[in-house]
Amino acid sequence: MRMPLFQKILSSLVVALMISSCSPTIIVKHEGNCCLHHQTIAQSSQERSIQDVALNGKVYSALWQQNAAEFRALCYQAFNIATEVVNQKVGGVQSRPLAIITDVDETFLDNSPYAVTQAKRGNEFDLDTWLEWTSKGAAMAFPGSLRFYNYAASKGVTVFYVTNRNENDKAGTIKNLKDLGFPFADAEHVIVMKETSNKEMRRKAILEKYDVIMYLGDNLTDFSELFYKKSQSERNHQTDELSEAFGTLFIVLPNSGYGDWESAVPGFNTKGTPEEKDKAILKSLKGY
Repeated sequence: MRMPLFQKILSSLVVALMISSCSPTIIVKHEGNCCLHHQTIAQSSQERSIQDVALNGKVYSALWQQNAAEFRALCYQAFNIATEVVNQKVGGVQSRPLAIITDVDETFLDNSPYAVTQAKRGNEFDLDTWLEWTSKGAAMAFPGSLRFYNYAASKGVTVFYVTNRNENDKAGTIKNLKDLGFPFADAEHVIVMKETSNKEMRRKAILEKYDVIMYLGDNLTDFSELFYKKSQSERNHQTDELSEAFGTLFIVLPNSGYGDWESAVPGFNTKGTPEEKDKAILKSLKGY
């Protein structure tokens, strides 16, 4: 029997009302307490906001550094270029021994586990927990780094590790490098920060005895004093002026987690509150 038209319309309205009165949910069963957690699929956009970027951004940077194949590719790319530079520089007549000056953290040692642990504690960086981390000597090497530094050493190039880790970090750093198999892992070649974070005097001391063929780092101050404590616009200008040095004399490794670029953001204060940091960060971002 065919349903009368008004009954069809009534049935459709009932079904529509039943559907509209129900919110689609994800049901998650927690084995520990046997409770059901209902989470609305279509969350209102007002429930999400950008906040505590300085802390949460380090977590996302660590996620990328630890998981992205693209990060590995950038490391291989940098060390492949560095290998070509070594090949171009060795073999000729040399009046003085050749050397490489390299930074350590986020140039070839991965400290993202420290950033993750600190974020879980609700903190960023502090010297006490940093020493706790460096003393473990547990940082892993960036992809391609161990092969490169040992290759350079095999070609007669001395490696100097000029780092802004301090004297307290030195023993753990040397242990870390030795355990991983890096060359020149000793007190003479691991040169830590003493009085200033400016590396220029340490670089000049090496240049007195060696021809430095290359600098490796993740921070522009790893290459030149021209970038030391400069504004964002000055850093960008100097980078443009020295553009031809990148990939030849200067080899940059990727680090989106931290660096002098942070303090160069206009209005950003590393000691500020999360709200103050958010304000400076969001003011420096462009949307559409």
